[in-house]
Amino acid sequence: MALPKVWVHAEINENGVAPITLEMLAKAREIADTVEVFVGDAGDGIAATVGAHGATAVHATGDLGGKLQGVHVAAALAAAIEANGAPDLLMLGTTYDGRDIAARLSVKLDKPVLTNNIDIDVTDGIVVTTPIFGGTQLVKTKFAAGAPAIALFRPKSFVAEESGGGAAAVSELAVPDTGAAGTAVRTNRHVEETTGPKLDEAAVVVAGGRGLGEAAKFDLIEDLAKTLKGAPGASRAIVDAGWVPYSYQVGQTGKVVKPTVYIAAGISGATQHMVGMKGSKNIIAINKDPEAPIFGVADLGIVGDVHKVLPKLLEALQAR
Repeated sequence: MALPKVWVHAEINENGVAPITLEMLAKAREIADTVEVFVGDAGDGIAATVGAHGATAVHATGDLGGKLQGVHVAAALAAAIEANGAPDLLMLGTTYDGRDIAARLSVKLDKPVLTNNIDIDVTDGIVVTTPIFGGTQLVKTKFAAGAPAIALFRPKSFVAEESGGGAAAVSELAVPDTGAAGTAVRTNRHVEETTGPKLDEAAVVVAGGRGLGEAAKFDLIEDLAKTLKGAPGASRAIVDAGWVPYSYQVGQTGKVVKPTVYIAAGISGATQHMVGMKGSKNIIAINKDPEAPIFGVADLGIVGDVHKVLPKLLEALQAR
């Protein structure tokens, strides 16, 4: 039984509509008769993009002039719901903006929020699935507080797929007075310079861990990733050690990736790391410890020293 109406929060990045939005739209189409989107500044092209992924309407605040998304989008959405009624479900990403908006909506609407979900079922009410204990257990929770249910979903929980729809209709989402909280303005934004595909979008990910021995050896990971036209990643251990930036981290407290090929080099396979990569289609593990947990999820395991295996692998690839 489908829900009558679901609203999905659209996130916008430098490339347009963020992948997490398109992923949630794919799931929303499965569980709802009508799918609509709410967003801050819609920008050019969003109506066509979300329309192609199944949304029939876009509710947008318009240009916020650098003001914080969470404050204004939550206030506007709460006012619209109080005036016109609530959709059955609000879907947001487990992201900085998604969490900010959901928390403020929870207070304004007096509704609970369930976060960090990986699935949803509406056969008997609205039931979300959430991994706990490092992903070793799954908990199913049913909303019982009435509409709107507010649920946040982890990236890569669903597969984005176009539905062939036309451009969605855009309407104004009026922003009420937000008081002192609404006066904050973002004065600058730093975008980390990167080359090659993004970690959470790459078809190939090469990740390194503590088994590399020292920070300088991470060059092997970056060289192999570049050769394979992939993205470098890392375990939490070497991020915490300061070898690489946090943006490289794969795992429960980092990025969730689902590439076609995931190469784990010198990573033992802590549960928290495997939560972020076990959905990869093909997992190749390289570790000198034959008992390393990473081999339990690997499709191909190489028991050996990464300092010997990686140079040989690079040599073979570059000779092709």
